[in-house]
Amino acid sequence: MEQEQEQEQKQNRARVGVDGSSKRMEDSSYGKGYGEGGEEEEREKEEKKARGRRGLIIVYTGNGKGKTTAALGMAVRAVGHGMRVLMVQFIKGSWHYGEMDGALRLRPEFELITAGRGFVGIMDDNLPREAHVEAAREALRVSIEKMLSGMYDIVILDEVNYAVRLGLISIEDVLELIRVKPYSTTLVLTGNYADERVVDIADLVTEMREVKHPFRKGMRALKGVDF
Repeated sequence: MEQEQEQEQKQNRARVGVDGSSKRMEDSSYGKGYGEGGEEEEREKEEKKARGRRGLIIVYTGNGKGKTTAALGMAVRAVGHGMRVLMVQFIKGSWHYGEMDGALRLRPEFELITAGRGFVGIMDDNLPREAHVEAAREALRVSIEKMLSGMYDIVILDEVNYAVRLGLISIEDVLELIRVKPYSTTLVLTGNYADERVVDIADLVTEMREVKHPFRKGMRALKGVDF
């Protein structure tokens, strides 16, 4: 009987280790947060903390009104929190819009760059296509440069989706811009015809769908509402 008890004690010691420490500690899935693996996790946590919260990729698309308006609303909200916002307009630029003067009232937190040369192919567009291409490419260059400066919490690329649709810039260039986005920066892309590859990458996608529009009744654009 004594021999059986002694044998059982030996087996128990073998299970927990001769020095009384559990052999489960040898299992990498046990004791997570200890040893070398734990130190690595702590370093990753510290790095994430230093970088801040991950910024989002947001897309406003669709044939309905409200894409730029939604982005501007986000800008106003962010400025209210003391955040820095940049909006680069890839198409607009030849006409005067209310947001141009509104941006001045939100300085220095909100910066608006109207890089476009106007809507392409409409009645009063007298510019050669090359001028629109050059303007869109410059808008892309400025967007990347400003975004990588680290000065902005939110970067809005207004009508960039439509610029891709018109062939003014390539989708590959836009995807590269998204790839190099700083960790904590929120990137907003507006415009109809958002490419599926951009939609797949995005964290939030809203599609504005036209149900009714006063233009269908012959009503002209209304100051403060449409421009």
